[in-house]
Amino acid sequence: MKLSDLPALIGCSAGGLSDRTVYGVTEDSRRVMRGSIFVAAPGVRSDGHDYAARAVELGAIAVIGSRPGLDALCGVPYIYTARPRSALGLIAHELRGNPSRRMTVIGVTGTNGKSSSVVMIHRVLESCGFPSAALGTLGYQIGHQTLPAPHTTPFGEDLAEMFGRADEAGCSYVVMEASSHAIDQDRIAGIDFKVAAFTNLTQDHLDYHADMYSYRRAKIKLFEHIRGAGRFTVVNVDDPSAPHFIAASHVPCHTYGAGGEVRAEDIHIGLEGTRFTARTPWGAAPVEMHLLGRHNVQNALCVITVCCALGLPLDVVARGVGMVRSVPGRFERIETGRGFEVAVDYAHTDDGLRNVLEAAREVCPGRVIVVFGCGGDRDRTKRLKMGAVAARLSDFAIVTSDNPRTEEPNSIIAAIVPGVEAAGKKEGVDYCVMPDRRQAIARAVQMACPGDLVMIAGKGHEDYQILGTTKIHFDDREEARAALARLPE
Repeated sequence: MKLSDLPALIGCSAGGLSDRTVYGVTEDSRRVMRGSIFVAAPGVRSDGHDYAARAVELGAIAVIGSRPGLDALCGVPYIYTARPRSALGLIAHELRGNPSRRMTVIGVTGTNGKSSSVVMIHRVLESCGFPSAALGTLGYQIGHQTLPAPHTTPFGEDLAEMFGRADEAGCSYVVMEASSHAIDQDRIAGIDFKVAAFTNLTQDHLDYHADMYSYRRAKIKLFEHIRGAGRFTVVNVDDPSAPHFIAASHVPCHTYGAGGEVRAEDIHIGLEGTRFTARTPWGAAPVEMHLLGRHNVQNALCVITVCCALGLPLDVVARGVGMVRSVPGRFERIETGRGFEVAVDYAHTDDGLRNVLEAAREVCPGRVIVVFGCGGDRDRTKRLKMGAVAARLSDFAIVTSDNPRTEEPNSIIAAIVPGVEAAGKKEGVDYCVMPDRRQAIARAVQMACPGDLVMIAGKGHEDYQILGTTKIHFDDREEARAALARLPE
């Protein structure tokens, strides 16, 4: 690629650019190499323009940014665009040979259910003999390699790198979570999506999005991105926001849920698993899952709709769904040997907490004991709601820390407790406060009796806790096992 090729690629009117070869693109000045384009993107705490001089020193041959009226910066051409991160993605994928055009890319968006849906779709594709990559909160799996996931959806240049790796590994499919942050920040620019799926929309991330309209609007952009023959979208028609996603679809839209084309009948849920009959335009088939809860029935319907619309046989898809024994940190059961159940879940919204506690209620003959908190420096308005949900659906709630970040843990807890007490719960009788998460998990395990279920919610697969600006090792699953090991025989 030549520098002079950029205006046509990213849709800008810059002129007089040389035919110098472009070897890379980045928004991180520390990654600049000779022949790179530096993208001066605005950030939450800093502006990329502040690092342009350093980028040029390291070999950047041009700067892309959103400041109008500039022709040059720090001695190199300045290319103006209103969406610099979109330009970054387009260039990064072009430099990689646009690998997503050679694969079927499936994007899953929604508040809850993205990770489980991605895991199941990936498993079904692999069981059908299609080498596939999966990118999401639980990690970036490409072939036999799994990389840790610092973000649900990687940044543009990293995504291009991963698509390149997937292409080199012979992957014919990539299934990925598309977070609202990533869509809003143009991280998915340059990806040729063939399929988009919407799971649900409930309150989350209002520390970033101005309101629920803005949150929904960000996710709808993914659907508007899907155009062309042979492409389609999938929508959970039971969600109140479904009409907005259906209206935004420029390609055939398949629906699932109680009122959809694909639906579940004869649902049976127990501790041994979940059974239902899938009724679809492609026929009917029994489905037996290890995953628990009606929310996972919805996730399974999403998977069935996507995979069958891709042309996979329904019976094969149903078997693939049944092969998923668990999803890390999603109603993940911990062996106790004590006659009671312990599970860890990522539920960190009121809707997510409601889903897992309702699932626990459905399979638990005894008490449901929940351990939960709320993250610091995040949407404060959901704290009261999560307290109310925990109070309504559990027999005993232990309010503790999650990732307090730079907030004082006790102030976060103080915002949760009124929601618990508004439901009529009394401290020491129906709930207690234990800011130390390790102690809270131990207390829950100690008070459990045969038939009870302890739900440790909020962090799921995460193996860390963020205190201030420091990340320490902390894994709810490890803590639960340690607490169980300390119980008297």
